[in-house]
Amino acid sequence: MLENLSRQPRQRGRFRPFRSLLFVPGNREGWAEKAVRAGADAVILDLEDAVPEHQKESARTTVAASIDWLHAEHPEVGVLVRPNGLLTPHVGKDLAAVVRPGLDALLLPMIRTPEDVIRYDALVTYFESERNLDPGSISLVPTLETAQSVAHCEQIAQATPRVASLLAAAAKGADIAREIGFVWTPEGLETLYLRSRAIVACRAAGITHPICGVWQDIHDLDGLAAFAQQNRRLGFRGQALLHPSHVEITNRTYGISDEELDRYERMVATFEAAEGRDRGAVLFEGEHIDIAHVETARQILKQAGRR
Repeated sequence: MLENLSRQPRQRGRFRPFRSLLFVPGNREGWAEKAVRAGADAVILDLEDAVPEHQKESARTTVAASIDWLHAEHPEVGVLVRPNGLLTPHVGKDLAAVVRPGLDALLLPMIRTPEDVIRYDALVTYFESERNLDPGSISLVPTLETAQSVAHCEQIAQATPRVASLLAAAAKGADIAREIGFVWTPEGLETLYLRSRAIVACRAAGITHPICGVWQDIHDLDGLAAFAQQNRRLGFRGQALLHPSHVEITNRTYGISDEELDRYERMVATFEAAEGRDRGAVLFEGEHIDIAHVETARQILKQAGRR
């Protein structure tokens, strides 16, 4: 079954590249507005860990209202919801409340196997039909925060056509640290394998926008900048965040400057001119480039809307 699903055309709904994805506790009215003011590319409305058990029901109402408000007032901002896990009594009620126009994706917690993703897919398919939404319009972003999810990340990335990205957890003292048993350090060597494997799994599945998990020290902005830069160099294209003060640094780190885009345009133009002279490689601003470099440049320019 998994093999057949992985061969279907990829359907990623409205999900698009996001540099910054800011968590917003689902029980906090008005906090989605704070996320927008902070400049986050997307918000993650959290019904799981951020919401006490006795507030789960009221939080669903708050999150549904936040989705409606974002959809009406800020359609440029991505909207994700983290529901409660499959083994909780809340997941069905969560999806009944939040699968609605304006929802881009679900951030799936505590995934262990590809079958977990398929179960979420079935639930979303049902609620899309109930709400008269286009089939496949809501994407899924599994979180790799268990040992099993890391071990099965390649299959999870291809579990259903809805999978639009993976979020690689690497946080201090969180579920992944307990599951794997690592001792967290700011340098991140202990999670380098976990993060790198998530990137390869995404790319192998045709997913170009892997996401890294959070930096937990709210006030250590220098540490955040170093962590984001390391992840950007590894191949991540966005990062989940815990605090509005982290948005500007993250957007800058994962963004591409106009100067960089101008350079890529010059690179493509130089190569295309050389191609016209039957040359497959050329010296560009002191660097040797060939078609591999140019295809990378073209992809970046396309993502930036320049081609």
